[in-house]
Amino acid sequence: MSDVVQLQPPGHAGALQTFSDQNDRQRLTSVAVKAVLRVASAWEANNAEGAALLGVSESTWDRMKAGKWEGVLSQDQATRASALIGIYKGLHLLFADEMADRWPRLNNRGPVFDRLSPIRAMVEGGIPRMLETRQYIDALRGGL
Repeated sequence: MSDVVQLQPPGHAGALQTFSDQNDRQRLTSVAVKAVLRVASAWEANNAEGAALLGVSESTWDRMKAGKWEGVLSQDQATRASALIGIYKGLHLLFADEMADRWPRLNNRGPVFDRLSPIRAMVEGGIPRMLETRQYIDALRGGL
């Protein structure tokens, strides 16, 4: 029996997704943008909030909404999209009604939010706050 650990190549099932590979980002961009647009719509995020959450300019956000953007998400933008999609999914697992889509707009006393709405906290706190929000939702669900 060998004590050698076999590392899996990037993109292999079970490998950690870092979004560092350009080909991965190119493959995932279209569906990620569509999903983030739907999340932003469900949360009633305005253009400035949607753009800030994804880390794009408002003009780029407008092109994305119109289906006229043909770029590839950066590593940071793909990470943001992943966090937002995870938060959306977690909220819909946590709440069985419309609260799942209202919650991101409500001022929150949770330790992550400093009495701001989760959307405002994530816009101001960027990727670190987005990841904390996802972890917070997972913890509320008992997933941690």
